[in-house]
Amino acid sequence: MKIYTKKGDDGSTGLLFGGRVKKDSPRIELNGAVDEAQAFLGLARSECQRDSALDVMLLEIESDLWILMAEVATDGLNRPRLIEGKTLVSAEMVAKIEQLIDETTVKFNFPKEFVVPGQNRVSACLDVARTVIRRAERLSVEFTTENPQSQVGPYLNRLSDLVWTLARWQEDIHITAKSAHGPQK
Repeated sequence: MKIYTKKGDDGSTGLLFGGRVKKDSPRIELNGAVDEAQAFLGLARSECQRDSALDVMLLEIESDLWILMAEVATDGLNRPRLIEGKTLVSAEMVAKIEQLIDETTVKFNFPKEFVVPGQNRVSACLDVARTVIRRAERLSVEFTTENPQSQVGPYLNRLSDLVWTLARWQEDIHITAKSAHGPQK
């Protein structure tokens, strides 16, 4: 099997269950941002200890993002073919992210001010992933407007909160925006 098909040379890309759209269509832009976020989560995972709680959590999230991308890459006429938790984001997936946020926030002192990213490599990678997830969330507005029953928007919203929380958990200390400037005059 060859990796190239040449089908996209005309500026189109294939959808799950058939159909094609332009490569710059909003749904493909959304999936591109999610793909980028997934890669940054993988970069963060490469920086943490194998089989650690963070490694396992990030691997699960990366897998969940394939489900989200499958849903986004499906034409509306084929939505009935999607399967919750396999090719369709479910409310349970959103609830799982909320649970992970709750479980993680008790592991560190929650900062009360804006935090300056870059305390260490893992937290910095997570902060970059978070910003890309936020972009994906903004790009999801049109998709979720067209598919109001979809959990894609809520999932991305909670995921960015989780990834922010994970970044803070991985820091030894938080440098806040105020403290980065030294004593206030």
